[in-house]
Amino acid sequence: MFNNGWRKPSDVMANYLDRIGAGWILANPEVFDFDYIPQEMVGREDVQMELASKFATLHAPEGAGRAVITGPVGSGKTALARTFCRDIQRHLSNKRKIRSVHVNCRNASTSMRVVQRILHELAPGHPDRGLSMGELLMSLRRILRKETSHLIVVLDEVDHMLRRSGDDLLYQLLRIDEDQNGKGTLSLILVSQEQVLDVLETAVISRMGSTNHIRIKPYTVEGLEAIANQRATQGLVHGTWTTEILRLIAEKAAPTGDARRVIELLNAAVERCEFRQDEHSERRLAVEDIHVPLNNEPASQGSNLEHIDDLNSNAMLVLLALCRRLTKEESMTTGDVEQLYAVVCEEYEQKMKSHTTVWKYLKDFEERQIITSRVATVTGGRGRTTHLSMPHYLPKDLASRLEMLLRKKF
Repeated sequence: MFNNGWRKPSDVMANYLDRIGAGWILANPEVFDFDYIPQEMVGREDVQMELASKFATLHAPEGAGRAVITGPVGSGKTALARTFCRDIQRHLSNKRKIRSVHVNCRNASTSMRVVQRILHELAPGHPDRGLSMGELLMSLRRILRKETSHLIVVLDEVDHMLRRSGDDLLYQLLRIDEDQNGKGTLSLILVSQEQVLDVLETAVISRMGSTNHIRIKPYTVEGLEAIANQRATQGLVHGTWTTEILRLIAEKAAPTGDARRVIELLNAAVERCEFRQDEHSERRLAVEDIHVPLNNEPASQGSNLEHIDDLNSNAMLVLLALCRRLTKEESMTTGDVEQLYAVVCEEYEQKMKSHTTVWKYLKDFEERQIITSRVATVTGGRGRTTHLSMPHYLPKDLASRLEMLLRKKF
């Protein structure tokens, strides 16, 4: 260090880089990659059972399956198909050899490119130029009949291919076993955000089977919480998170029902927590970490603090009581609200409103999406209580604005 107190540039650079790889919170970054496929898929157990039922005969030499999986972005369609293919290979390893090929039709958006991708997976040296579609399909038939394995073809985002090339390739793939004397060599899974059955020809629908359509709904908050818990367990240092903080993240992502959203929010919170670490910090995720705006996120609901300006003064006092507790805790009960509301009323020398009025204020806050409520069983299994949280606002910022508004009112 120089006499004037400045450190050498090399020292500054070294300290600056010390943060890289520190890993106080984050243990396994791979877990937060959108393409990461966990060993067990959570929050979709019912859909997994439904998909498995479409392939009930796959254990037999003549068995094959068909499925069309549709649902909104982030509903787990791709993960469902990938985990199924992986798990069925393991499950039938002693009965039948299963192979799978996953083609993203957004990248391979013509039927020609799709067949080329399939062939490259099966035979890496296979030429992809100078061959017609008929010749490519002949090559595929030859490879399938030469091998003893059964092939599952997953066409992800298949609507891109259908728009450019139509559904003739699907018809050809579905007929590939016609002269095989009952031997099933290929199964087909179509994945799309859109209801692709509506654009298929009758002959293709007949072979796919309209009853093989699996519709996936957006994730519920419970499903998102299960995903957040799985990623935290696998990707974070033990003891750096709580179930309450994960529930808050799930509630923040719940309006979209998007698994990617809850993973992104958790990852952003982890990055924020890592960034603020020093020798005095508590090494665990906190409420303030949850409300960091994402780079690709438009002006968030939580930044619109003016949303509370039209509340009457008594409602503001109740909300201030909520904010003060939720600044430090992830959730609180309705009983907690009334106790803290009494403290706030004493501070501002105001008379408390009745239990019924406070309850009406809470319902209004929920309708405004300022708070979220959930009913849970009391520990010990006796009775139920309502838990309140604030997933879309930073309680500390909201409290500051309330205090400013209340100073003007009283």
